[in-house]
Amino acid sequence: MNIKNSIVLRVRIAFLAILVVGGALVYRIVNLQSEQGDQWRELAKKVTVQYRSVPATRGNIYAHDGSLLATSLPYYRVAFDPKVAHDTLFRKNVGPLSKKLAAYFGSSAAEYERKIARARESGRRYMRLSQKKIDHLEKEKLAQWPIFREGRYRGGVIFEPVQQRYKPFGFLGARTVGFINGQGEGAGLEYSFNKYLSGQDGQGLFQKMQGNHWKPVYDGSEIKPVNGLSIETTIDVNLQDVTQASLLNALYQHDAEYGCAVVMEVQTGEIKAISNLTKRKDGKYAEIYNYAVGGLTEPGSTFKLPSVIALLEEANLQLEDTIATGDGLYRFYDRTMRDYKWGGFGTITLREAFAKSSNIAISRWVDRYFSMKPDRYLDYLQGMGLTEPLGFQLAGEGHPYIPTREDKNWSGVTLPWMSIGYGLKLTPLQTLSVYNAIANDGKLIQPILVRKVTQVGEAEQSFESAVLREQICSPATLSKVQALLESVVQEGTANNIRNEYYRVAGKTGTAKILVNGEYTSNYYTSFAGYFPADRPKYSCIIVINHPKGYQQYGSDVAAPVFKDIADKIYATDLSLHEPLPTQYARQAGVFPVIQAGYSDDLQQICSALHINQLTDNDGSMAEWVQAKPISQQIHWKEQPIKENQMPDVQGMTLRDALYLLEQQGINVEYQGSGRVTKQSLEPKASLKRGNTVWLELG
Repeated sequence: MNIKNSIVLRVRIAFLAILVVGGALVYRIVNLQSEQGDQWRELAKKVTVQYRSVPATRGNIYAHDGSLLATSLPYYRVAFDPKVAHDTLFRKNVGPLSKKLAAYFGSSAAEYERKIARARESGRRYMRLSQKKIDHLEKEKLAQWPIFREGRYRGGVIFEPVQQRYKPFGFLGARTVGFINGQGEGAGLEYSFNKYLSGQDGQGLFQKMQGNHWKPVYDGSEIKPVNGLSIETTIDVNLQDVTQASLLNALYQHDAEYGCAVVMEVQTGEIKAISNLTKRKDGKYAEIYNYAVGGLTEPGSTFKLPSVIALLEEANLQLEDTIATGDGLYRFYDRTMRDYKWGGFGTITLREAFAKSSNIAISRWVDRYFSMKPDRYLDYLQGMGLTEPLGFQLAGEGHPYIPTREDKNWSGVTLPWMSIGYGLKLTPLQTLSVYNAIANDGKLIQPILVRKVTQVGEAEQSFESAVLREQICSPATLSKVQALLESVVQEGTANNIRNEYYRVAGKTGTAKILVNGEYTSNYYTSFAGYFPADRPKYSCIIVINHPKGYQQYGSDVAAPVFKDIADKIYATDLSLHEPLPTQYARQAGVFPVIQAGYSDDLQQICSALHINQLTDNDGSMAEWVQAKPISQQIHWKEQPIKENQMPDVQGMTLRDALYLLEQQGINVEYQGSGRVTKQSLEPKASLKRGNTVWLELG
């Protein structure tokens, strides 16, 4: 066969192949359009138009007085359908609109105009103008812009609602309020009460646009979401602020790793404040983890309270019974225990052993009475509720670890070391519950953080503190341990927080931190107690982990934080104060001391005492005033308060002075009691937020 015939044959074969393939393609196209067309068109419709979930508005989280701790605010994303506006409206206003968009969201006006024009020419029905979310006031402003003012159906503007969680108090109690993400993961109240707060999502028809954006289609088929319920917590915003500020100051002072503080109302079990602060890499502190609820650690000497309760119940010891502690070193089997005092305490009473926190004394007593029957000791711990969780309302409560004889590591030294807070693990809240029980006449109650679930202010479900143990010990033991806890503050390791106005009962704790099976030279410091000791209203625990510097013990690190919080609560809670003795009541012809303060309060006092009052302004008074007695009358002199200027707080009560200065962002330190007699900055001196002012009271 010659070359010409060969080429012709190959061409014919190629032509036939192309003809066959082409025929197959034509058949496939006809088949898709006629037989499978409806199926594929329906699939395309499902891909580009579908029903999607419409999130419900989450319920609010309130403090005990109705203050908002968390709420959902409406925000909007701004989108645009560039095909809606008619040609004249579009050509005339696209330039001015682009300039406003550029000024508000960034980029250039020319770039915005180019994008909008290109989208209109290509027939796009949806474009997101910015990723920035705007609030309702901003939405109202943008709705007046060129083209946008014509609305959705004539101008093409689309304001897509987006709910965003907002915490009015920001950093305050942030971890307790918590969060929840799109995957259902979270922490705190937001997570633990999500089934109430989340509500029920609705459903709506959405159309998929370019850029993987979904545009709502309002066709009347949408199902409206059911908004979530709200919760009312037991948190007192003022006590929370006081607690967090005191803890934060101490953490910075000691450059500690983390700290937590809990304030609880004794009789109700209501948590009034809970703060957890962790040091970040930048050296600042933030609410990252809830140590109070989930932080299982060896508590150290605060656990001597349960040990002493067990001893008193089992052996009927008296507070003046003695035991020898030697020179501060004592050997239990193959390990040596040490007291913190070099040279030891010698022979010591039970009262002294507890007040001075002698490890050897408590451990020797526990070893003497329980070494042959350790289960008996463990039974006492169980009777105090220490072997099981409290069933707290927040998710993530740690499960207590109390070793038993079945544990493989149990040995002859387990009990002595356990008795002083080593070899077991508790959360700070679990430790506090025992101290609160002692303050509450022996009744162990479950701490609560949420009082009720509400809908439009009406209670849907209420919560009360459950009684976990009617009595954790006998009345005789209770009386003894109450006296022991007071002795710690009166003459023991916490005598640095003793004061003459109210009595505190509590116990210091200092434990070495266990790392990789070895005890380090770093400490976990704590103080747990209640006040006033004679009629307890609040219990409180302070934990500060790994403080640095020369102060390393609970008495120096944690106890002062307890006192700072207690002092501030005592200063503002009048129910803690004794009634004014009758000998100090006003007698006829004796004019009372009135110096300076909040005018409404002072006017009420004078009216109640039938004291004549004079003002310079035809009866009207400024918010803050100074008093000038004239004969048997009070002349009110206005006290002007100016921003960034030191006011004259001399003569005011501490409560008024604190309120006035802290309103301006000023840190206040004070000493003494009574009214302000001296202030570190002269009146009208320049002030800046964050400055510290010292006040002397007398």
